[in-house]
Amino acid sequence: MEEIRVRIAPSPSGNLHVGTARTALFNYLFAKKNNGKFVLRIEDTDAERTSQAYIDNIFDSLKALGLNWDEGPDVGGPYGPYTQSERFDIYPKYVQELLDKGFAYECFCTPEELEAEKEEATKNKQAYVYSKKCENLTEAEKEKLRAEGRKPAIRFSVSKAQKAFHDSPIIHFEDLVKGDLHQDTSLIGDFVIMKSNGAPTYNFAVVIDDMLMKISHIIRGEDHISNTFKQILIYEALGAEVPKFGHLGMILAPDRSKLSKRHGATAVSEFVEKGYLTEALINFVALLGWSPSDSNEIKSLDEIAQDFRIHEVSSSNSIFEYDKLNWMNGQYIKKMDIKALTKLAKPFLAKYDLSELTEEQLEKVIAATREPITVLSDLTNDVAYFFGKDIVYEEGVKEANIDTEQAQTILKYFDSQLDSYDFDNEEKLHEQLADFRAYFKEQGIKPKVTMWTVRAALTGRTHGADMGVILEVLGKDKVKYRIEKAIV
Repeated sequence: MEEIRVRIAPSPSGNLHVGTARTALFNYLFAKKNNGKFVLRIEDTDAERTSQAYIDNIFDSLKALGLNWDEGPDVGGPYGPYTQSERFDIYPKYVQELLDKGFAYECFCTPEELEAEKEEATKNKQAYVYSKKCENLTEAEKEKLRAEGRKPAIRFSVSKAQKAFHDSPIIHFEDLVKGDLHQDTSLIGDFVIMKSNGAPTYNFAVVIDDMLMKISHIIRGEDHISNTFKQILIYEALGAEVPKFGHLGMILAPDRSKLSKRHGATAVSEFVEKGYLTEALINFVALLGWSPSDSNEIKSLDEIAQDFRIHEVSSSNSIFEYDKLNWMNGQYIKKMDIKALTKLAKPFLAKYDLSELTEEQLEKVIAATREPITVLSDLTNDVAYFFGKDIVYEEGVKEANIDTEQAQTILKYFDSQLDSYDFDNEEKLHEQLADFRAYFKEQGIKPKVTMWTVRAALTGRTHGADMGVILEVLGKDKVKYRIEKAIV
């Protein structure tokens, strides 16, 4: 295959999982690195679990991460349709080809008969492999079974394909990530490629779709390794070129169990809803099994694509470290343009009346409170005191910082100075606050204690944004109201 073509083929039975996003990312990076095409295909053949909402979520999540596809259901392309349920009329032709070549046969076994075979294998402590009892049925036997009302499934003959294309029952392929992988075909057993209701099975449909879409490289999770050997045999039986395969290690939770909701967010949309920046999320996901050549972990998607090499991807499982993601997201928040960050922050401030502040004031608030946060949802609480007239004291703050005799002295003096403060000049406010601290320092009161008292009266807490910003944004009237309400 001259052109590099990769694909991501999610099943819309849930929101886009971060593991699927990692697979999509590595396919995207491989395509961009090699001037190839990145294809999106929706595998929606499981009608009971498929939902349009999940399809929309897949589209929205991939786009949010910047993983724009070259071909897909919405943008089209030369090898469509790109939705599997719209391709059902394609598969029977290739089933018939395998039947004609002798690499497939009709299987009339009932579920009860197959279950009995499995129970017998279990009883004998053997791995179950289909008995092949339908492979050599005569036409008369088939007609008799049809007369009984049985509808056959179509099975692929593993042994015939193996003998036709391999010298040994052990077949190998060179995995792009894991190196040489092999499987004893005698342990695979003849598998169904088309169900009795005419629906293709995964292992068959995926081969036909990838073959017709001219997919050159298939990069996916290691849980598909056992499928790969079956698929290679189907490619060979159809006389098609076998693509290159690369299988990625699993993404595990910090406790090394399967990543699940009990550990935290797992869907891309959940991370976005919590206030993770998509640039940070995609950067973090890229590091799950891959390391940049210069050891600089903070990189844009384009920079990662330029540096990406599939053979450098680790074959081991990766740990999804939420703490590291939080750190990385915090780094992105600190560096982001303040206007862009303010725009992203607004949905997390919906509980407040944003009309209380000008756009410039809101940008000042975000700039002053973004330093310690790791996700945008932290802002919801951290900016609370900038809105409304009254405040809510954090536990213990009022008793320790407002109600003491010393605190009351500080507040009364501060109140007496407010008419002289320049609330329109942040730089001047800092100078006036410095004089205020110096005044009480001369009386033996530490500057931090002085400012804790004022901050507590204005915000209800002893930590937060720069005091100059707080005074300027709140304005004289609101500052005076809160200070005087704190004075007993």
